[in-house]
Amino acid sequence: MLVDSFGRVATDLRVSLTDKCNLRCAYCMPPEGLDWLPKPELLTADEICRLVAIGVERLGITEIRYTGGEPLLRREIVDIVARTAALRPRPQISITSNGIGLARLAEPLAQAGLDRVNISLDTLDREAFIRLAHRDRLADVLSGLAAAEAAGLRPVKVNAVLMRDVNDHEAVRLLRFCLEQGYELRFIEQMPLDAQHGWRRENMVTADEILAILGAEFSLTPDDPGERGSAPAEVFLVDGGPARVGVIGSVTRPFCGACDRVRLTADGQIRNCLFATEESDLRGALRSGASDDELAERWVAAVRGKRAGHGIDDPSFLQPARPMSAIGG
Repeated sequence: MLVDSFGRVATDLRVSLTDKCNLRCAYCMPPEGLDWLPKPELLTADEICRLVAIGVERLGITEIRYTGGEPLLRREIVDIVARTAALRPRPQISITSNGIGLARLAEPLAQAGLDRVNISLDTLDREAFIRLAHRDRLADVLSGLAAAEAAGLRPVKVNAVLMRDVNDHEAVRLLRFCLEQGYELRFIEQMPLDAQHGWRRENMVTADEILAILGAEFSLTPDDPGERGSAPAEVFLVDGGPARVGVIGSVTRPFCGACDRVRLTADGQIRNCLFATEESDLRGALRSGASDDELAERWVAAVRGKRAGHGIDDPSFLQPARPMSAIGG
């Protein structure tokens, strides 16, 4: 099992399929984009599936989340999902996506074994979307959400990052939209993971602020906090339920003590925390002929050194060199 020195067990694996993205969201990367990883540095589909199989069959991984960049840009994604679904014991399989391309891929992914999706949607206003993402693709995101619902990839979860004086006035509108469509909305505090290193805590819309904005329009009651477990979101019943909304306070309400996640980057590095400043290389060992046992041992050692928390509130905190798009969310 993947156990750290504090007794936390990693069972949730986030796998980045690519660092490329077809949006340029302001909290992630600059408008001009980034220098993408050279193709030879990326794990092949076979390498990804081998490492995922080691995680599931040998190390106790029970949930796989495919991320990016934008995972739908990976041509082999349907095949990767199908091969993951064939593993025994079968893990839960989800993707985090911006939704562009999902109108075409939702049904093939569902047939391949994908269980559900998390789709980023920060605004319902086309002009605001263009300002935030530097692309005119709101209609494609909405089509992707509808296609995921039609394909049975439920619950369809929506991730929204509120930015002060940019889209924070849309919190209520976003929630009403998700309630009408039957989606589950999650508001996420903006985290220090942008490529520009321009994040400032005072500019972040906090979990408390989000709940105050929503509380002025809706009745919010905790949805059995005892059942939260390692889930990052605090979930609330909206107007008595059954509809729910979540708030992920990664910065102001950290949940590190119950974290069960580990990450595999698109170039084969293990990260035991989203905010880690160190990585453990599996790609080099894999391509040098390491056995499954040897790869598993390296993975176990990488997780063992996980720190107690992300330390954002510590004066010595250093933002990771890699942005979110290169880490995998």
